[in-house]
Amino acid sequence: MIANATLQVERREVGSRYELNKIRKSGKVPGVIYGKGLSSPMPIALDGKELTSFIRSHPHAVIEVDVPGEGKHPIMMAEVQRDPMTQLVKHIDFRRVDMNAKISTSARLEVTGTSIGEREGGMLQLVLHEVDIECYPKDIPDVIAADVSQLGLGEHLTVADLRIPSGVAVKQDPETVVAAILAPQKERTEEELDQLNDADVENRRHREAALAVEKD
Repeated sequence: MIANATLQVERREVGSRYELNKIRKSGKVPGVIYGKGLSSPMPIALDGKELTSFIRSHPHAVIEVDVPGEGKHPIMMAEVQRDPMTQLVKHIDFRRVDMNAKISTSARLEVTGTSIGEREGGMLQLVLHEVDIECYPKDIPDVIAADVSQLGLGEHLTVADLRIPSGVAVKQDPETVVAAILAPQKERTEEELDQLNDADVENRRHREAALAVEKD
């Protein structure tokens, strides 16, 4: 997705910890833009409230920023560092994007429909909240729908069952569980709970492994 939203950023100098904290106390967040097309990383600062709103609404979107003296650049978030106590953003990394090259990113899953199993008293358990994808920046979807309307009690939805938009390739195992319909609490067996927990752990391991490969 190429968001219509824009972020107002300003150029800053590489500073000490004191100077970075001074930026934070003013209500801004220090950050950096790096990637193809830049001779060196570009230190920036941006409004903290505006950044928080952007992270909530467009976490995987490509946006264009106009850096004073540096021109316009298409970028996307690469890494967010938060204060472990307050969870406020302390620093953010943006990656400059080549609009003519495919990139690896993630897309949020959005459950649609009410399952047959839920109407029979079951409970929907969302195991996967987003999927790893590869596509051109212009094809990044805002969300990918996970239609659970046909699921009965004890059934599950996998990555292979998702409707993937044209031009987008999913990089996760097609058998990865996205959502499951659990039997009503009084009927749910220990085996069913173990299976669900195993699926959750397996999905998390796959994602961690994929991220490790990308970082390497």
